[in-house]
Amino acid sequence: MSSSNPHEGRAGTGRRRPGLGAALEACRASGRKVLAPYLMLGDPDVATSVAVARAMAAAGADAIELGVPFSDPLADGPTIQAAGVRALAGGLRVGRLESAVASIRDAVDCPLALMSYVNPLLQRGYADFVAAMAAAGANGLIVPDLPLEETMPLGAACRGHGVDLVGFAAPTSTDARLAAVARSATGFIYCVSVAGVTGPRSDTLQRVPATVARVRRVTDLPVLVGFGIDSPQKAVAAAAVADGVIVASWIVAAVADLGPGATPAERAELAGAMVGGLRRALDGAAAG
Repeated sequence: MSSSNPHEGRAGTGRRRPGLGAALEACRASGRKVLAPYLMLGDPDVATSVAVARAMAAAGADAIELGVPFSDPLADGPTIQAAGVRALAGGLRVGRLESAVASIRDAVDCPLALMSYVNPLLQRGYADFVAAMAAAGANGLIVPDLPLEETMPLGAACRGHGVDLVGFAAPTSTDARLAAVARSATGFIYCVSVAGVTGPRSDTLQRVPATVARVRRVTDLPVLVGFGIDSPQKAVAAAAVADGVIVASWIVAAVADLGPGATPAERAELAGAMVGGLRRALDGAAAG
């Protein structure tokens, strides 16, 4: 079975931060369900991203997923696509990514997992990209469009810098595929709730229990459920069978709905309130 990455990430300031896998394992050992909210870096600017990340961490996030804006986001629904467009329009590009990640690392202590498509990594080169993101304080990397058969070069770069390379499991994955994912992944397994893109839907959790059970047969890595978790109730239901949840579109949409005139503080306040509500729901279910 795979085990979590024992390394720690280094902050942009040189301070140490808990590694992604180690932090999630600690949550599981204590009975705490992992809450990993998402934000798009640079949406609509880096200052707002920093404020939102700080509010999320203060409200009880155990890790934060940081989206890297990309013009062709294959796995993302309309909400995350629009967030990426806003971030690109605001000027965030691969060349400015390191400073953006470092700014968030300076603001929060929880692990940071970058969600990027493969093209931005290839643009810079795997080794250089991973080295730069690790130096900035990133702890993990999530690449939804990287074929499993082509993970070895990126996996090697991640291992060299103590960055976890997260694996994906879907309801359509075969048992053999899940076993192969488990052998290559570190940090956690991202259990996609449905076959499709991110965003709210009514059928989110129907296949989650069976998928999580199949994943647990091949790995002891923490399993987090994502895609379509758009309420505290769904978060609790998903976490009941998994180790935690990733919540993205629900938060991103609500913050965006504040409109272009909203201040970073106003966006942060709403994101923090939503994460706080999720945290209370997860903790209450665990206590009950």
